[in-house]
Amino acid sequence: MKRNMKQWVEEIIKSPIKKPMPILSFPAIQLMNISVKELISDSNLQAKGMKLVADRIDSAASVSLMDLSIEAECFGAAVQFSDDEVPTVTNSIVSSQEEAQALQIPEIGSGRTGVYIEAIEKAVKMITDRPVFAGVIGPFSLAGRLMDVTEIMIYCYEEIEMVHIILEKATAFIIEYCKAYKNAGANGVVIAEPLSGILSPALEAEFSGRYVKKIVDAVQDDNFIVIYHNCGNNTIQMVDSIISTGCLVVHFGNAINMAEIMPLIPNNIVAMGNIDPAGEFKNGTKESIRRATISLMEECSKYNNFVISSGCDIPPMSKWENIDEFFSAVKDFYAGV
Repeated sequence: MKRNMKQWVEEIIKSPIKKPMPILSFPAIQLMNISVKELISDSNLQAKGMKLVADRIDSAASVSLMDLSIEAECFGAAVQFSDDEVPTVTNSIVSSQEEAQALQIPEIGSGRTGVYIEAIEKAVKMITDRPVFAGVIGPFSLAGRLMDVTEIMIYCYEEIEMVHIILEKATAFIIEYCKAYKNAGANGVVIAEPLSGILSPALEAEFSGRYVKKIVDAVQDDNFIVIYHNCGNNTIQMVDSIISTGCLVVHFGNAINMAEIMPLIPNNIVAMGNIDPAGEFKNGTKESIRRATISLMEECSKYNNFVISSGCDIPPMSKWENIDEFFSAVKDFYAGV
């Protein structure tokens, strides 16, 4: 369903009561009694899962799978699959400038991208009461999976040109992938750039921020926005670069103190975060997640542009009783309970 997404952002900021927006999709496997393997391979199951989640929770938007293996797999990286864990990339495919130059940019629709695009096309027809966001990986995080997440840190100092070659190709692919989601009816994308969160601010600006901005400039408009996600430790130090990308919504992980970063976010940009996905949603109790949620609301709800969320993607086997309690706690906070 087509929406004015810039107006959606403005309305969130103006509203005294803000619906939570956790990155919640994979726990749908529990509602359907299927495995992660089955979910990531079937567009009908993905769309059905998103609809089941949307029917159960009163969220600000519906968010698709945060699967950070898809794009690297299209480029030729091997991926490890599991019944109850999110897929992971297991090998690097670029270790020299020659290999970087030879790397081909995949066609959109190759690998599992076709499945995920189809899932969004189906989901937007089923979920009409809130925006629907697709998920894509960020350019530096994709480059890290293609070059090895440890080695790329060295390459940023010793093989700068090689890193930029890969980043240019990664960015070109992500832009086309976002456009495909846009054509499928998505209201925007959540771009996950966690690997850049371990860079220094200067390196992040050079190897991540400038490329994220290229993506935003190419795809964002009134009806389609880019939400920036980073769950790294250094996001507070690199906040100026993150803001300069032009994203209208930023989403932070639980590695940082949300109360410390909120004063640094301009009032016209929504900032989301950051209840611990593993520590609370998966391994916590109803009592502990309620305490964490109320505490964060007390610290940050004074900011008109704050929306409570999970710190990252909620793991597939997280407890639904904890997820439900999170939403209940937010509702009770606004009700003054």
